[in-house]
Amino acid sequence: MTRVWDPLVRTLHWTLLGAITIAWTSTLHMGVPGSWHETAGFVAMACVALRLLWGFVGPRHARFASFIRGARSTWSYASQVVRGQAPRHIGHNPLGAWMVLSLLLTVASLTFVGWLQTTDRYWGSETLEVVHTTLAWALLPLIGLHVVGVLLTSVHQRENLVHSMIHGRKRPPAEGDID
Repeated sequence: MTRVWDPLVRTLHWTLLGAITIAWTSTLHMGVPGSWHETAGFVAMACVALRLLWGFVGPRHARFASFIRGARSTWSYASQVVRGQAPRHIGHNPLGAWMVLSLLLTVASLTFVGWLQTTDRYWGSETLEVVHTTLAWALLPLIGLHVVGVLLTSVHQRENLVHSMIHGRKRPPAEGDID
């Protein structure tokens, strides 16, 4: 097995999932105290900030420069996915890379607006409440697309990507794989 996802990437991934889950359930009156919402938001904000920093200074597969591709490469990869001919990527594939950025940007925006609502200047702002709620609802389909992408890629590549995000390893590169 090849080590791909370092411990910090994996920890931030699962901590962010937990923080988002707590933030959502605290708004749905599912037995989670509402006071946990703000704490979960700050944890999510910290996860995003650390992941952004790690995207520039972390190990190879964590660095944005190693997996963010331009529009042409991404569209080419998307057409290969549709045809069932997409190559296996050891790190993030081009669509997964853009999903990572979309999720990070949305969570960063959501937590920033949430934080603004705790300040004296914006406390009780209806406009910010609408923006915060809209961003929260926009996050759900992104998470859904992320999960579907992980599942479809796992099936196509015959590799459990969820397990890879737990233990950090994937099958070694084979001929035709992109490292």
